[in-house]
Amino acid sequence: MVKNYLKIAIRNLLKNKSISFINIFGLSAGMAVTMLIGLWIWNELSFDKYYQHYDHIADVWQRQTAGANSGAFNSMPIPLAAELRNTYPGDFKNVALASYGTHTLSACNQKFTRRGMFIEKGGPELFTLNMLKGSRNGLKEPGSILLSASFARALFGDKDPMDQLVKIDNNNKLIVKVTGVYEDFPENTTLYEMTYMVPWELFVNTWDWVKDAKDNWSFNSMHIYVQLSDQADMDKVSAKIKDIKTLHAEKESGVTTDIFLHPMKKWHLYSTFENGVNVGGQIRYVKLFGLIGLFVLLLACINFMNLSTARSEKRAKEVGIRKAIGSMRKQLVWQFLSESLLVAVFSFVISLMIVLVVLPWFNQVADKHIHILWDQPGFWLIGIGFSLVTGLLAGSYPALYLSSFQPLKVLKGTFRVGRFAAVPRKVLIVVQFTVSVFLIIATVVVYRQIQYAKNLPVGYTRDGLLSIQMTTPEIYQNYQVIHDELIRSGAITELTQAQGPVTDIWTGSGDFEWKGQRPDQLQSFATIGAKFGYGKTIGWQLLQGRDFSPDFASDSMGMILNEAAVKYMGLEHPVGEIIRRGGKEFHVLGVVKNMIMTSPYDPVQPAIYYFLAEGGNFINIRINPKMSASKALAIIQDVMQRYNPAAPFAYTFADQEYGKKFSEEERIGKLSTFFALLAIMISCLGLFGLAAFVAEQRTKEIGIRKVMGASVFQLWQLLSKDFALLVAISCLIAIPVSWYCLNNWLQQYRNHTTIVWEIFAFTGLGALMIALLTVSYQSAKAAMANPVKSLKAE
Repeated sequence: MVKNYLKIAIRNLLKNKSISFINIFGLSAGMAVTMLIGLWIWNELSFDKYYQHYDHIADVWQRQTAGANSGAFNSMPIPLAAELRNTYPGDFKNVALASYGTHTLSACNQKFTRRGMFIEKGGPELFTLNMLKGSRNGLKEPGSILLSASFARALFGDKDPMDQLVKIDNNNKLIVKVTGVYEDFPENTTLYEMTYMVPWELFVNTWDWVKDAKDNWSFNSMHIYVQLSDQADMDKVSAKIKDIKTLHAEKESGVTTDIFLHPMKKWHLYSTFENGVNVGGQIRYVKLFGLIGLFVLLLACINFMNLSTARSEKRAKEVGIRKAIGSMRKQLVWQFLSESLLVAVFSFVISLMIVLVVLPWFNQVADKHIHILWDQPGFWLIGIGFSLVTGLLAGSYPALYLSSFQPLKVLKGTFRVGRFAAVPRKVLIVVQFTVSVFLIIATVVVYRQIQYAKNLPVGYTRDGLLSIQMTTPEIYQNYQVIHDELIRSGAITELTQAQGPVTDIWTGSGDFEWKGQRPDQLQSFATIGAKFGYGKTIGWQLLQGRDFSPDFASDSMGMILNEAAVKYMGLEHPVGEIIRRGGKEFHVLGVVKNMIMTSPYDPVQPAIYYFLAEGGNFINIRINPKMSASKALAIIQDVMQRYNPAAPFAYTFADQEYGKKFSEEERIGKLSTFFALLAIMISCLGLFGLAAFVAEQRTKEIGIRKVMGASVFQLWQLLSKDFALLVAISCLIAIPVSWYCLNNWLQQYRNHTTIVWEIFAFTGLGALMIALLTVSYQSAKAAMANPVKSLKAE
């Protein structure tokens, strides 16, 4: 029986090639999109599951509250780690202090600037490094280092890296021996960019400021990772340690501090905190794309339903004869379902081919390394089950509808589908175009939001501004020589040092006092150390007072505030005001316009710029606009390599770094555009098939109207108006729904664009034009056909 079902199904598919092509191609496209989104979601949901102790690892955070204001961050004081380890031994199996950083590593005449971490000796076991050489105990020696496999190859080539010496930042105190090589972390892990691990003791013994912070409970600067005991409950342990910092740190007036654990399973998908509360994060995109995948697949299934039921009259006699010779309705249902399942299986095979072709582009746009899980039985079970469900979903309504025909009426020729038979098809068309129009409007709004954020005034001049991180002693020793030679070369106009890059905030502090300060004013100010010429180099806009100047010795005790800091402090006349910090008094020299240094979607953080007495960690350079960037870079590289030979010439342009802040939204925008175009294509494909059927169904009517004098335009109008009306109804539904959803989406950004009526007008008009162009071919073809042929045909 099954063999007979399949044989008849194949015959029907071959008999109706155009409809079969539309069904198979439409379903294939829908299934391919759903498969791509499924692989992307799998990648997101499996984030950090590479680590064996995934369910028991957490990052330690603190929440500070003053009045109605609250903030959460994961920078912790150093002594907290020992306190957790010693006070709660039954709850924590492993506690590891860590500090991330970018350093220059050199060995065997090779030098690279890479990101890595100083971490306590339990760190490799906590993160379950997959050791290719050596063991996870490799950091027990103070002068040791663990390298990732790819970084070890970069440094040593084919040479065995074990026991080789590596120099960090060309510092004689930081000469370490390779004691292990571990497998590179996968792309979907938090530590993906960590290419080396160095013992924590070396970090403490190298820098004096770290030694000073060893016992300071108020100095928040490090990460603390913990692994809970197998029997420990994350929430209960988090509640236990809530007040641990309050018991040791100096009490701040009006401020309460709570310590809590942020589990690894939330690091990626739930990474956003607002007012001290976790409000989600990447999970919103997982839900969004999951819905889009279901909608696109639904559109493809709607095509199948519409085209199958539309051709019901063509198969009415077949159903009548089958019932007359004894076929039961259940057998007919299985016959039509077998056709649907066959289409779904063909579509699944073709969708795999589509995914193979599209996946490299998809990975590039999504910034992923996704691959088809060929070796996973679960993938095939889901894929096959997915095809069966899709086939049943797409074929259930046509099967039940066609099998319900009465054989007596069909064979007597009195069967008519009825005046309301087309209503379900029309409803489904409205659903299709409603989803398509919504996706198009969403794509436009996302694009506008990205452009709006990009065009916000940043408060400094990005063009021609580059930064070089200072990682070796030579660059500090030769700084003045580098400065003078580059100025003389004419390649640059300004050069200065700063503590941190222009496009990010690395340090913050809340230990400031000022006149009129309220007890509930808890605010972590961004603190940026700057030398003379910083403002001129970056091109900030001075609103009041003046810049740091070498002509005034007292400027070493001066500060410059941004507008947000002045507003927060409530200073009416800020220039000359006294700000106290650490028992010292500083005077305000000037006020600068707010600069966007972090996310352009967030409000500008109050910032205080202080004079940098010691050397900074970044050199900011303004390229001479009269010289080409390539020529200027060649000169800068030559000078830097002569006076700083131990480090590779690495730089970043401010405009490029600023552009990276939009990478997530741009990826979402590109993927949304892709899905929206596919949705409209699948919808139009179904519309094209229905238009062909309607034109075929009304062949005689068209012939009679043409003989009676109807013009081609009138006939085109007759055949197209119903479809145009359905698309118009779709627009009327999609517009208010999209406005409501997208307006709520925009509210999550402090700085956001507005939704203008032109978006809805042009999208609705565009959808209508696309629909009319889709049906016009079939309508025009039918209208221009010879009426003699249509009238003499039975």
